[in-house]
Amino acid sequence: MASNAIRRSKPVEPPSSDSETRARDDHHDSLRLWLRLLSCSTLIESHIRQRLQSEFATTLPRFDLMAQLERCPEGLKMGELSRRLMVTGGNVTGITDMLEKEGLVARLIDSQDRRAFRVKLTPSGQRLFKRMAAEHERWIIDLFEGLPSRGKQQLAGLLHDLKIHVRQQKRLRVENPV
Repeated sequence: MASNAIRRSKPVEPPSSDSETRARDDHHDSLRLWLRLLSCSTLIESHIRQRLQSEFATTLPRFDLMAQLERCPEGLKMGELSRRLMVTGGNVTGITDMLEKEGLVARLIDSQDRRAFRVKLTPSGQRLFKRMAAEHERWIIDLFEGLPSRGKQQLAGLLHDLKIHVRQQKRLRVENPV
């Protein structure tokens, strides 16, 4: 194996069936790395989903919608929420309907466009989200605790570089379609 090959560490627990288990030694390093990233992301997301459900009786999509609203105290239009969450308008409407019934968000007529609504966290929604966000942050810290600080910094830098490269590739494909 080449010196820059993806390192295989000995499993701490019996191997489970995840994205990375599909990788073979003859696969390109980039493919094995992609599968490792996907596997890690899926494991972390699953952990967060379970914790949100067990500790707050909520779902990740609800948490994500509230997180977007928390960042914009003036509220967001439904279309903007849909774009930010990368889901359909119907999904946003369904989640918003439930949160509104629970008194966690409110729909307000947009002062600039009376045909549109802005969705805002209510004071009750703000308090709940603040508690959930603090716990969410602790869960993430716990999950990444196995990496030394320097390793986290290196990983963040490498992922930043990858993100820039992927965006450049996407831009090139849009500008120069095949």
